[in-house]
Amino acid sequence: MKKKRVSAVTGSILGFLAFLTVLPAALLFIGSFTGDGELGEMLRPVLQEGQEGFVQWRLVPLYPTLKQYVELLVDSPSFFTMFWNSVKLTGAIIIGQLLVGVPAAWGFSQYRFWGKRVLFLMYVALMMMPFQVLMLSDYLLLDYLNLLDTHLGLILPAVFSTFPVFIMYRFFTGIPKALIEAARLDGAGHLEIFFKIALPLGSPGILSAVVLGFLEYWNFIEQPMAFLKTKSLWPFSLFLPQIGFDNAGLAFAASVVVMIPALFVFAAGQNYLEQGIVSMGIKE
Repeated sequence: MKKKRVSAVTGSILGFLAFLTVLPAALLFIGSFTGDGELGEMLRPVLQEGQEGFVQWRLVPLYPTLKQYVELLVDSPSFFTMFWNSVKLTGAIIIGQLLVGVPAAWGFSQYRFWGKRVLFLMYVALMMMPFQVLMLSDYLLLDYLNLLDTHLGLILPAVFSTFPVFIMYRFFTGIPKALIEAARLDGAGHLEIFFKIALPLGSPGILSAVVLGFLEYWNFIEQPMAFLKTKSLWPFSLFLPQIGFDNAGLAFAASVVVMIPALFVFAAGQNYLEQGIVSMGIKE
């Protein structure tokens, strides 16, 4: 009986925490079907200056409507421009990180070379620095290379990000060295070991980096705000700040639409993330 009570209490606590986690997304979804007038009435205290009181919210809109989605998907050409900008930027960054980060992580995990420890410590230090610390140096370098106000100016710094290298390095070091030595004794070369052993066994770490990278760069906002001036180049993350009190419903609908790809990517990569966590415990 005691164990059942403990399990019931634990389940209740976890269920409550899960409810709190899902609640913002649920309110966002409800708000996307609420009319502008009703939203304005409920959100007026926080969205309009000089208003007092508290925000009110209805779990079921008085007059549900699809107007926001119609306006967003039919009457907002800027939305599609920014949406496809986000698709192109995120796709190019992820592909670039794989081409650069996977060999770099494998090299750090398997080869000895002069300055390896210092270089890896630099990687970790750069990973810990927020964008605000590096913004000025990045801006000056991009200006020198004439890459300001271009998509390439956003893609290149992200491609050489240290974070995916660090993640994949941890997984590659978990590959048993005995397996690699056995492959070398059988005559396998460096490339053969990399493609036939490193990539298959390190795939959980690689896919983990892909999922986390997508979630980061699908929503990144600071770099575009700092390095892009032309609105036609803006990603979708800069679409929402343009929405004001008069069309708050559009913001809710846009947030739901932009959240859907991230949910699909996370759902598709969830198993790989779990496998990656388990693979961290591999011992030789």
